[in-house]
Amino acid sequence: MPEITYLEAIRQALWEEMKRDERVFIIGEDIGRYGGAFGVTHGMLDEFGPERIRETPISEPTIVAAAIGASLLGMRPVAEIMFMDFVLLTLDQLGNQAAKMRYMFGGKANVPIVVRMPGGSGTGAAAQHSQSLETILMHLPGLKVVMPTTPYEAKGLLLTAIRDPNPVCFVEHKLLYKTKGEVPEGDYTIPFGVADIKRTGKDLTVVANNIMVLKTLAVAERLAKEGMDIEVIDPRTLVPLDRETIINSVCKTGRLLVIHEACQTGGWAGEVIASVASSRAFGYLDAPIRRLAGKDCPIPYNRGLERAAVPQEDDIEAEIRAILKGGY
Repeated sequence: MPEITYLEAIRQALWEEMKRDERVFIIGEDIGRYGGAFGVTHGMLDEFGPERIRETPISEPTIVAAAIGASLLGMRPVAEIMFMDFVLLTLDQLGNQAAKMRYMFGGKANVPIVVRMPGGSGTGAAAQHSQSLETILMHLPGLKVVMPTTPYEAKGLLLTAIRDPNPVCFVEHKLLYKTKGEVPEGDYTIPFGVADIKRTGKDLTVVANNIMVLKTLAVAERLAKEGMDIEVIDPRTLVPLDRETIINSVCKTGRLLVIHEACQTGGWAGEVIASVASSRAFGYLDAPIRRLAGKDCPIPYNRGLERAAVPQEDDIEAEIRAILKGGY
């Protein structure tokens, strides 16, 4: 299989789906001649024209509202929010309209929109351009929340998202855009609600997503040299969440650590932990469940402070060692 970047995998998915289905179009700020804030839509204006690469004013509520209206009339829009932080401006459109329409109209209306958004820290973009807000989106019934880690997942999950009849929030970590991985040629999809076991192990289950998966895998490989066998599970989709894969893993390892970049308070780690604690896995636990998350503070501009605000490899290693040594 060819090896391409995460960014190119997303572009391929958009390009191929727009070729396949004339109902698909992209709407957002600077997505045309400029090619998008991170270059995802570069060259697409020349290929598809301004009718399908729709430039908008700087108004995120307008972008999402227009996408909702188009979807109700049979189109399949992909709305780009330049930075995830600005999805907060669209919560009425997403939470009160898109998420509820199918329910409120008794299944007679579908809202097949995808809202793409780059999230996460690590680029020195400061407090208003570096947040991880996925848990807020999880709390709105009717929205699906997808967070791919690899280029393979970025393409396959995005194709699934565009073809889904429901609104999907598609979160891309900014630090992943340049990462590379094998991606099959041609059409393929990855189902929602199916976690991926990135690494098998018997001593500890670590559930992580996005950039934290890569950091955890690096730590797990180092600790393997000392005989610590870590299982790493990537949910891939937070809504729907594959609880069963996580529960089965904890039944095997007897220990659980959940890691995410988002602020700890109210983070999705709590949902995973509650699911395990109320399941058959509770009786298999040999140590208290732990979580490692971002600090409850805005993301600083200073690079050193920015790194300190979210989990790094040293933090992950310390948590794993503490659990395996029986620390509390």
